[in-house]
Amino acid sequence: MASTANAFTVGDYVVYPKHGVGRVIELQSEEIAGMQLELYVLRFEKERMTLRVPVNKVESIGMRKLSSDKTLKQAMETLKGKPKVKRTMWSRRAQEYEAKINSGDLVSIAEVTRDLFRPEDQPEQSYSERQIFEAASSRLARELAAMEETDEPTALGKILDVLREHAPQYYDNAEEA
Repeated sequence: MASTANAFTVGDYVVYPKHGVGRVIELQSEEIAGMQLELYVLRFEKERMTLRVPVNKVESIGMRKLSSDKTLKQAMETLKGKPKVKRTMWSRRAQEYEAKINSGDLVSIAEVTRDLFRPEDQPEQSYSERQIFEAASSRLARELAAMEETDEPTALGKILDVLREHAPQYYDNAEEA
């Protein structure tokens, strides 16, 4: 527990798996049910949400610092890969995609973004596909933006540029097959 106690400082960007990138705005000490608890106060700007996380729960929740440059590079390479679309029912795939997004793992989120991306010349996505794509790409963009010290729209533009550049080759090949 001592190792995680000072893992984050005020001002740090952190990734909370279920909500994405937030910023530690305060360290609080509160008495709850007769116990003294140390809490990280996280602010999620996009959702306009504040979350208090007990310091001793950080590890079990999976809260982490922003990804390393190596992980970011791996996620960006993942976007360039061939989309993997399983032939299972949409409800099953949707659950798997949601689980990957909520895992907080940057490479898994990049996989969902890649797999659900549709170039402009491809058939329209269903509403739920679009919703999951937007959730994944937004989560990826927020972490990229925090790491590159830019804003989310700029980061999302960069992600979409990578997808647009690499996706057509896979869709062209599919039509010929």
